[in-house]
Amino acid sequence: MNDQELAPIDSGPHGALHLREDEFGSSQTRRTEGSRQLGVGGILLMVVAAAAPLGFVAATIPVIMAVSQSVATPQYFIIAMVILLLFAVGFTAMSPHVRNAGAFYSYVQAGLGRVTGLGAATLAIGSYGLLLLAVNAYFGVTMNNLVVRYSAVELPWWLYSLAALGVVAFLAYRDIEVSSRVLGFLLAAETLVVVVLDVGIVISGGEAGLTAQPFSPTELGIGAPALGLMFAFFGFIGFEATAVFRNEAKSPDRTIPRATFVAIIGIGIFYALSSWAVIVGSGVDNAVGDASTSPSTLVIDLAATYVSPVVADVMQVLLVTSVFACVLSFHNVITRYEGALAQKGVLPRWLGQINLRHNAPSRASLVLSAVTLVVTLLLIVAGPDPIALYTWLSGAATLGIVALMALTSTAVIVYFRRSRTDSRPWQTVIAPTGALIGLLIILALVVSNFTLLTGDSVSAGVLGTLIVVTFGVGIVTALIIKVRRPNTFAALGDDSSTAETETTLPLSALSAKD
Repeated sequence: MNDQELAPIDSGPHGALHLREDEFGSSQTRRTEGSRQLGVGGILLMVVAAAAPLGFVAATIPVIMAVSQSVATPQYFIIAMVILLLFAVGFTAMSPHVRNAGAFYSYVQAGLGRVTGLGAATLAIGSYGLLLLAVNAYFGVTMNNLVVRYSAVELPWWLYSLAALGVVAFLAYRDIEVSSRVLGFLLAAETLVVVVLDVGIVISGGEAGLTAQPFSPTELGIGAPALGLMFAFFGFIGFEATAVFRNEAKSPDRTIPRATFVAIIGIGIFYALSSWAVIVGSGVDNAVGDASTSPSTLVIDLAATYVSPVVADVMQVLLVTSVFACVLSFHNVITRYEGALAQKGVLPRWLGQINLRHNAPSRASLVLSAVTLVVTLLLIVAGPDPIALYTWLSGAATLGIVALMALTSTAVIVYFRRSRTDSRPWQTVIAPTGALIGLLIILALVVSNFTLLTGDSVSAGVLGTLIVVTFGVGIVTALIIKVRRPNTFAALGDDSSTAETETTLPLSALSAKD
């Protein structure tokens, strides 16, 4: 990579970051104007790809039934959707007042201060990092299953996981539009095959006829609903990408709210109906047992039974691409967090520089790829079962992100009460408070039942401690910066609500405040 491709920048009015005309000329400035390429559809691709429709239906919905020991899975998605819609009301109302692409981190910082905000940033990076590792491990399993299915050649799962990291590093180094096009094609195909399965099960009547039993309130009292709710939230993780990509969005003040609500409603309805179809296809009396004994093949077997073996083969292939798309999307989200922190001087400033050839935070992507590779190698040496690794890490990450959303809801309430920039009670108090109450209840339920997920108190304690430590690292870092680099600490709070200009460089790295 030629460093001439990376644009240093100068600080403009109100802290906005601009290319220096005398060094790069107007042509480069026009290039940054073109960097705002993502509309509602493009952002939705990144969000829904992170949700990985087929990957989630085939991999996680059976896990939800297995860990909750209940067929109430559709209700878990509906409950999660309602809570997140309440959350989104305050989240999108505050969006025009937070111009940083750090999403949850920026919101928490604006409402609860710099120290708590940086804790939220490290919590977000740590939680998404765990998800990246978890899903990449699952990719190795799905790819191995595919190869064994058609060639009988069985290789270690981690070889495929390492190969996936290499492809992700290549794509993420380049323009986000490259990732968007790849994700768009894969998303359309995998969504279609899930719809075909759902329709096939409904038309055939399932194992014992269509039934509304999975929607019965009595089912919520069976098993461990807290774990079911936790993994239902996992299905929505990534929707904050609507704000993470604000610097690459067209008209972000309109695009972000639309994309956020469409994503939450679309994901919630899709997963509720698909999980119901899976339960009906397996049979209400058999679903929990089938999910417990064969979670990785349940949905593909249903496709062979209710549609055709050819569709099952297609689904097996698309499951691999779906999980890969999820890995790529989480990687892109984390690099945007890195860029936001580099812009503030918390991380090295060079980390957030934009590659002008690709209009992407290429250096941040390379560093993340290197870190992910090292940690993956350590996990391989440790030798845990990849499915257990997926379940534990994704569960811990979801716990962290639910906590992060609770912090964000609190920040929204505090921000509007203090700033008085919006006096609408529904947007600034009622909906955020409702979301906060719901999130805290779920957080308490998940923590109290977390040992059921890991199987023992030691593993639960280690994973829980890891989440707390990621938050604590940000708190300690902020306090150190406050003492040793007061100018940088002061600049952490400069996510002002000033208007963005067309020549602002997205996710740029340098600040003149230091």
